[in-house]
Parts: sequence; structure tokens; C-alpha cells
Amino acid sequence: MFPKETKILIIEDSPSMRKTIKTILGKLGFKHIYEAGDGTNGFTIIETQHMANEPIGLVLCDWWMPKESGLDLLKRVRESNTLSNISFIMVTAEGEKSKILEAIREGVDNYIVKPFSPRDIKTKLAETWARLSQAK
Repeated sequence: MFPKETKILIIEDSPSMRKTIKTILGKLGFKHIYEAGDGTNGFTIIETQHMANEPIGLVLCDWWMPKESGLDLLKRVRESNTLSNISFIMVTAEGEKSKILEAIREGVDNYIVKPFSPRDIKTKLAETWARLSQAK
């Protein structure tokens, strides 16, 4: 599981969904949770936190959002020399296999399909951390 001090950014255009994810993360013991309503604002938070030497360690991001999609944001993060190591989990209703494969090709670390349960979030966080820890 990710360390409890991990700074997590939830990027989701639905305020109620952001609140749901934040509540689940809080119950799992995470305290440093940031929020953005679209990919453009999310990227600004990622950059700001990085420049402040308080980097985001995990992004939970919706696929379909205004301004910039989750996939476009994932591409920007992975193309950045300084931000490409951020863990990135797509949280979306997009369950089509071709879309999931596209996200994998772009470097997503894991995928959570809506609707989900708190247990789903916990499991995916644990799976992602285990896989990333083995890769180091």
C-alpha cells in the first residue's frame, strides 16, 4: 500500500465523485489529498507541488472531463522529464477494452472502473504499490 504520507491528487469533474474518493482515501489513512475538477487544473497542481518540493505521488484521474481529458493529462505527465514517475490510476466509467489498452500504452499504472467500492480502491492501490515497488 502507498505510504500514508503520499500526496494524492484526485482529478474528477464530478464534485460528488471527488468527495466519495476523498472519503475512501481518508478512511484508508491518507491525509494529504488534493482535488481538481479537470486535467488542466490538475496539471497546474502537479507542477505547483513539484516546484514547492512537495510532489504529488499518486494521481487518481477520471477519463472524460472538460478542458483536458484524463488520457491527455496522462500523456503530459509521462512526457515530462520531471513528472513522469508519478503513479497514475485512471478512475472511469470507460470500460471498453480498446480504451484500457490505450491507457496502458500511454503508461497508466492501474485502472478502476466505475462504479467501484471502497474495497476496489484499496485493492487497486495495493496492487499498484506492489507492482511499482517490484519495478524499483
